[in-house]
Amino acid sequence: MGFWSVLTSIIPAAIAYTMPLLMGALGGLYSERSGVTNLCIEGLMLTGCFASATTTFLLQSAGVNYTFAIVAGIIAAMLASAALSVLHAVAAINLKSNQVISGTAINMLATALTLFLAQTITGSGNVTVLRGIVRSDIPLLSKIPVIGPLLFTRTYWTTWICLAIWIISYFMLYKTSFGLRLRACGEHPSAVASAGINVHRMRYIGVILSGLLSGLGGACILATYAGEYNSTSGINGLGFLAIAGLIFGQWKPLGILGSTFFFGICMTIANMGRVIPLFQGIPTGYLGLFPYVATLVALIFSSKKSAAPAASGEPF
Repeated sequence: MGFWSVLTSIIPAAIAYTMPLLMGALGGLYSERSGVTNLCIEGLMLTGCFASATTTFLLQSAGVNYTFAIVAGIIAAMLASAALSVLHAVAAINLKSNQVISGTAINMLATALTLFLAQTITGSGNVTVLRGIVRSDIPLLSKIPVIGPLLFTRTYWTTWICLAIWIISYFMLYKTSFGLRLRACGEHPSAVASAGINVHRMRYIGVILSGLLSGLGGACILATYAGEYNSTSGINGLGFLAIAGLIFGQWKPLGILGSTFFFGICMTIANMGRVIPLFQGIPTGYLGLFPYVATLVALIFSSKKSAAPAASGEPF
């Protein structure tokens, strides 16, 4: 297998692995830019994965068109995760509780609740969809030399939805008054309040948006490469990788896109390494550890120049 063949195998798969991480990190960005530390991205993505799996499975079993069932599953995932994020918002904003403890508690709640519901609905800890999203080439664009085979072949339509959301988010955060107010709430909430802006409302919006986007990320895991909710493995810590991507990306949309793509490549190597001659000599266990070791190394180098919002994690 030549270098070009390896590249055309890794990059499309890496993009698929990147999108859930990107949505989770982008959700965390909205929350933390508003001033609320959000460590429950793992639980929100897990809830989204479960809600998407259950909705899609039930609709497909009833004979509903599989594309409609997947879309309904994605919507259900976003709504379920948004509802769970409200608990974090109430605890962090209204009750002024420790936001790290609140996020950890919600992660534990999501794990237990989805396991209980999965066992109740299916009799086991697994919910498997009958059919997920099928990869397809984009007409004309896939024929572009070099770029076409890397970016526009074997893609999921959810990839382009996620990228569109990223572009919209960049515009909203840096080109609108809403984005200015949201970012100001995470830097100087007292000054924002003195200007007549409701800090609590802006922080609620940030946390709920984090739930919506994390739910979308969980649904993407289910509908693209996973195909099932598994209570044993959950989402394999991808929510925590998304948080790492947020930190490594310095709480900026462009940085987050780059960091999550880096982690997407690491995950691709971990999962596809055994079929790539370059990595076949490495034991499977070591390949599985690679994304998490790379995360630790990345965070070590990025921690010295942290650009976290000044008031993130501070009650107001």
